[in-house]
Amino acid sequence: MAAENSAERIVDETVLLRTDSDGVATLTLNRPDAYNALSEELLAALQTELNAICNDSAVRVVVLEGNGSAFCAGHDLKQMRANPSREYYDSLFNTCSQFMLTLMRIPQPVIAKVHGIATAAGCQLVGTCDLAIASDKAQFATSGINYGLFCSTPAVAVSRNIHRKKAAELLFTGEFIDASTAESLGLINKSVAAENLDAAVLEMAESIIRKSAIAVATGKRMLYRQMEMGIDDAYKFAAETMACNMMAFDAGEGIDAFIEKRSANWKHV
Repeated sequence: MAAENSAERIVDETVLLRTDSDGVATLTLNRPDAYNALSEELLAALQTELNAICNDSAVRVVVLEGNGSAFCAGHDLKQMRANPSREYYDSLFNTCSQFMLTLMRIPQPVIAKVHGIATAAGCQLVGTCDLAIASDKAQFATSGINYGLFCSTPAVAVSRNIHRKKAAELLFTGEFIDASTAESLGLINKSVAAENLDAAVLEMAESIIRKSAIAVATGKRMLYRQMEMGIDDAYKFAAETMACNMMAFDAGEGIDAFIEKRSANWKHV
């Protein structure tokens, strides 16, 4: 995805890479020998980068990808077994949950670029990202049940993406599904041929970047908040959000541009 003029900044060369190019920040999980498992160190690096991106108006879209053969195989089971205490597990899963919530709360849309397996917390990661495009070689599973561990935190994201009975099937069986099935269930937006994955993700990112930054940020915040409300409160909140959005420069500019049959000149905020 990187253009020739992109600048690569190594955040932590052992676990995470960041590349910025033309409004897109690409975060690359960089633990290929461990199938990009979410170690403490990787979660910390991801949280640090999202905190920085949140306030960076130059970043319009975030792409999350994995290095090596896998997208993400979930939590680092070896690290977990090396620290067998309730305090450690509470801290680890709270840290991971905070990272997942941050993905949803930063103003920029996040696209999961899935080229290989996404299992357990890796599948959760796909479900948590705002958008997801996968190679037709990718596979998905909430496989903790196979090892005596129900994927409780992945269940939160998976069950909010797909129908309850299909979510239950994935969670109780631990069986893999392919990218085509994941698309049909709504876990991902679309599956494309492996050789077209880069282009498909870039096309989606550029489509978002062409829109008003303030409208996109407003929309992402509104979308998730209203999902947690009853229908009456959701409409009240939506109406308030629309009214506030109409007061923004970009809304007036966009409507004027439509009426005048010209391209809009968005205000950068």
